[in-house]
Amino acid sequence: MKEKSFDVVVIGGGVTGCAIARELSRYNLNTCVVEREEDVCSGTSKANSAIVHAGHDAAPGSLKAKFNVEGNRMMGDLAEELDFEFKRNGSLVLCFAEEDRPALEELYQKGVKNGVPELKIITGDEVRAMEPNVSDKVVAALYAPTGGIVCPFGLTIALAENACDNGVEFIFNTEIKNIKKTQCGYELEADEMLLKAPYVVNAAGVYADVIHNMVSEKKLHITPRKGDYCLLDKEAGNHVSHTIFQLPGKLGKGILVTPTIHGNLLTGPTAKDIEDKEATATTARELAEITEKASISVKDIPFRLVITSFCGLRAHEDGDDFVIGEAEDAPGFFDAAGIESPGLTSAPAIGVYVADLVAEKAGAGKKENWNGKRKGFIRPEKMTREERAALIKEHPEYGTIICRCEGVSEGEIVDAINRTLGAVSLDGIKRRVRQGMGRCQAGFCTPRTMEILARERNMKMEDICKNAPGSNMLTGQK
Repeated sequence: MKEKSFDVVVIGGGVTGCAIARELSRYNLNTCVVEREEDVCSGTSKANSAIVHAGHDAAPGSLKAKFNVEGNRMMGDLAEELDFEFKRNGSLVLCFAEEDRPALEELYQKGVKNGVPELKIITGDEVRAMEPNVSDKVVAALYAPTGGIVCPFGLTIALAENACDNGVEFIFNTEIKNIKKTQCGYELEADEMLLKAPYVVNAAGVYADVIHNMVSEKKLHITPRKGDYCLLDKEAGNHVSHTIFQLPGKLGKGILVTPTIHGNLLTGPTAKDIEDKEATATTARELAEITEKASISVKDIPFRLVITSFCGLRAHEDGDDFVIGEAEDAPGFFDAAGIESPGLTSAPAIGVYVADLVAEKAGAGKKENWNGKRKGFIRPEKMTREERAALIKEHPEYGTIICRCEGVSEGEIVDAINRTLGAVSLDGIKRRVRQGMGRCQAGFCTPRTMEILARERNMKMEDICKNAPGSNMLTGQK
């Protein structure tokens, strides 16, 4: 069994784990991230609403409220530093009946207590002036200008790349099976590897309770909360411009309708508590629920333009709040558990908080040469005609379009494969440059993309996987 020693082991390569890793990279600490899949952003972080919440929904005084507002405040500067797409499009929480106005007012007051800026309640007519396709039944809404949209892949990959560039090691295809306390800290056992470290950070998503319970007598219990979504073609992307919520219930914020950062329209999620931490199949009944409930908020949604549906699992802890900090009976073991909505928004702030806790415990100082800047992917489609022509003249591969739906060139795919923490699977390429995310859902561009991946990685075609090992696209060649 191979042994490796670190100062800090972060378990989980989702947005929270990568945010913590990026902040830990500021310090003189030998840090690694262990992820059971072949890439970052492969669990909960890849299948969510992609919403940057304003922060009015969480209970005042809760960790959700604290980190939501802080994370929202950080997102704009972070997007500039790490060069990922983010937009403050604003959000509206709709009220459909006069008798529900007290609940809307309560939500407003929660937001004020949480420190959400610029909140206000507006009339139904004001809502329809902003969003003509909103239901005629809306009598009022809570308007939050600081609400936003982001690409969860772009955010997570940017955090991971910057962490790696600053010295964090990423270990993929490695699942932690057991953790033992030792005199020097912890031993983390995987199938073919033993990791040793005095400090461990648990950011394992829906499995964070399993990891925590390996070392602590104070048990956690996480329930996977299943949510289905429908993604519509870019032709429907302008149907609304704000993120449209319904007044929240006990299982969450209800069915939303929102533009995406890439110009699509997204509706969902459903909310169903389940036991299986791997149950990510969509169902016809839940997709029908999305259609029915989304239509309550927004008129004439063109569901004929749905190009795909998907499902994500939220990590709901029994205490209904984030569990963040050092475990009482496990010194040096830090939880970032129960990170459900607004987890994506909160991740940057959680990263700072947890990294500071670990660094203080370790007595670690900050690096003098830390670089918080990262350059994102080249996007020819966003260039002027002259800029694009100059790029293609110097690098002809950017003139060869592989994915016609999204206009993705061979040069972009090569970049996705060869840059820091480059893609090793088809889904890895898709998450980085959107090859296969358009109207045909990779129906035409997959064979050529496989050829490029095989060439750049020096792989056999039959060894190429959709995502994790075992998801091979081919069984052989004639």
